[in-house]
Amino acid sequence: MSSLSTFSSKSNAKPPQKGSFPLDHDGECKEFMIKYMQCLRINKKDASKCRQESKEYLHCRMESNLMLKEDWKKLGFSNDETEKKTS
Repeated sequence: MSSLSTFSSKSNAKPPQKGSFPLDHDGECKEFMIKYMQCLRINKKDASKCRQESKEYLHCRMESNLMLKEDWKKLGFSNDETEKKTS
């Protein structure tokens, strides 16, 4: 009997700070996502080696309104990396 009450109790899950992370249903950023995932696979999931691919993916998501536009510094990118991308 006590096991039934365990499953019916409410969860104390907290929502994300900035809301949901919309899915890319139309595949607007699929190409960038695939490049990033391939980079991770090639580099044995070492994300530090895939920073450019990550940035391109995030840039696409921001431009497609799939996430809020954020300052690159808040996303962990330096000004030097930003200048390389925009030039």
